[in-house]
This record gives sequence, C-alpha cells and structure tokens, in this order.
Amino acid sequence: MSTTLDTRLPLTLMTGFLGSGKTTVLQRLLQHPGLADTAVIVNELGEIGLDHLLMDHVAENLRVLNSGCLCCTVRGDLAETLVALQVRRAAGEIAFNRVVIETTGLADPAPVLHTLVADPAVAASYRLAGVVTTVDVINAESTLEHHAEARRQVAMADVLLFTKTDLASPVAAAALGEQLARINPGANQFTVVNGDVEPAVVLDASSELLGSHRWADRPAELDHHHHHDHAIRAHCFCFDEPVRADAFAHWLELLAAMRGERLLRYKGLVRVAEHPDEPLVVHGAQHVIHPPRRLPKWPSADRRTRLVFITHDIERAELERTLRKFAGVDLAQA
Repeated sequence: MSTTLDTRLPLTLMTGFLGSGKTTVLQRLLQHPGLADTAVIVNELGEIGLDHLLMDHVAENLRVLNSGCLCCTVRGDLAETLVALQVRRAAGEIAFNRVVIETTGLADPAPVLHTLVADPAVAASYRLAGVVTTVDVINAESTLEHHAEARRQVAMADVLLFTKTDLASPVAAAALGEQLARINPGANQFTVVNGDVEPAVVLDASSELLGSHRWADRPAELDHHHHHDHAIRAHCFCFDEPVRADAFAHWLELLAAMRGERLLRYKGLVRVAEHPDEPLVVHGAQHVIHPPRRLPKWPSADRRTRLVFITHDIERAELERTLRKFAGVDLAQA
C-alpha cells in the first residue's frame, strides 16, 4: 500500500440538485483571493450558470471570470477537457493550481467520479480533493423523496452545504441534518447563508474526514437504510485492532473489483500494524481506490480504525464477513 507524496492537482466536484444553490456558492467562492489560481469546469447540458460572470474570451470554450479564474463549459468528454487543460498548463499557455467541477443539477456523481479516477491520463494529473453537495433545506424532503439523483448526490458527498437556511425554521433544518446524517454519516455538514462558505471547506473536502466523527462513537445506531431509498445504506465500523496494510489493501481491492458498482463512497482512518502511530486516510468511489495518505500522527486521542461505507444494496454482513476473511479483523471482538 503506497503512501508516496501526491503532487497531482487537487480537483473538487461540486454537485447538488436543481435550485439547491451550488452556482451561488461557487460564485461567492470565486470572489475569494485564495481561489485566484482555480480552473472552473461547468459540466452542463445547455445550462451555463456562470454566464453573467464571464468577462474575457481567452480561447475557444475558455474564459476568464472577474475573479481571474478560468472557466470552460463541457458538453462532451470531460476526460478530454481535463487532459487538454493540463497540456496547456504544462506548455505555459494558462495557469491554475486546482480545479473545481460544477455538475448539472440532474447529474449522478458516480460517472463523473469514475472519469476522474479511472481514466489513466486524468488520474496522472489530478487527484480528487472531495465531493461537495449543496442541499436546499426548503425543498430537500420532497427532492429526496422523488429524485434518485438527489439521494446519490447526498450519499456520495464528503461535505454537505445546507442552503436557504434563512428561509427555514431551525427545527426543520435540524431535522434535515439528522435525516442526511442517516444517509451519509461520514459527511460533515455546514450551513451556508447567501452562498458564503469558507474556501477550505470546499477546496479540500476530503480532509474533513479528519474532523469530528460523531458517527464513530455509535456506529451501530447509524447503520441502517434511508427510508426514501431502501437500497442506499450507510455502514460504519470502528475497531481497535491494528490491521496489516497489505491485507487491508487486498480486502479493499477485492471489494472494489467485486462490488464496485454498488460502493457509492467509502472512507476512513485506518490503524495499520506497521505504523500504528501514523494512521492512513483511505477513500474511494465505486471501483476506484484513491492512493492512501499517511498522517504523521492521529488527529485526536481516538486511535481506532474508523470506516464508513455508503452502499447501494450491500448488506453489512457481507462487509463484515469479507473484512474478517481477507483483512483478519474480528468485529465480534471490536
């Protein structure tokens, strides 16, 4: 299990259902000086939510926003667009150090994520920094009830941004937070008012994994089905026993190979026997496992392995059985 320094460009996927406010959030973010070196890809089908921000035409299908950021609209092959941007960057034609992709409101994030990490040319230049999903507090209940895309957007997120909270009661917002924690207990939740959010929350959303893990204290209570879509499940595991890095990697590889299409997202902090004081940050989507990152120390006094799997029609018992068989972890003793 390699843990070499990852020098690829960070790429953040911003998603959210129609009208959930993701473009407003992105507009405000792009006004921040810290995002001046960001390339923005709008992956839309005929709808260009950033039109009124476009300032100067630089090249075909590429423009400069008033923040100085680059923006291009993609209606074709996302992989080709990412590779082309990197080629132009390497040639000195354009300059950027990170990428944000804004998807259409009806997009299932899974195919986009698969492109980002499974295409060799893309994976050579970009790393997934995280998935950020905006959720309209006012309409979330109805949207989640009637649209599978919205449920998958929530399930695959690293960070959930609650929008329009100023129009909802605190009770309603709190209830939604509890509901979404049942769908995706591994995602951190933030309230957004008028699109304002700290850039760090969006730019490296996967690092939020190191934050507060309320789900880790009572994983059994959070392991259940979402009532709108009984196929989507959140499975959480915590255990003290260190695992061998190679055995754990083998288990993840087998799981991704055999059940990849049903593994929406998975991530965790892993205590490995070879370096028990330096936990591994692991995460992936579907068939693809991202390169693990070793931390110099544990982020808190809690040194347990903590894993969360967001799955589509996978029983907890299957994960437990394979974890025990291939990684040697006996959860009955955890």
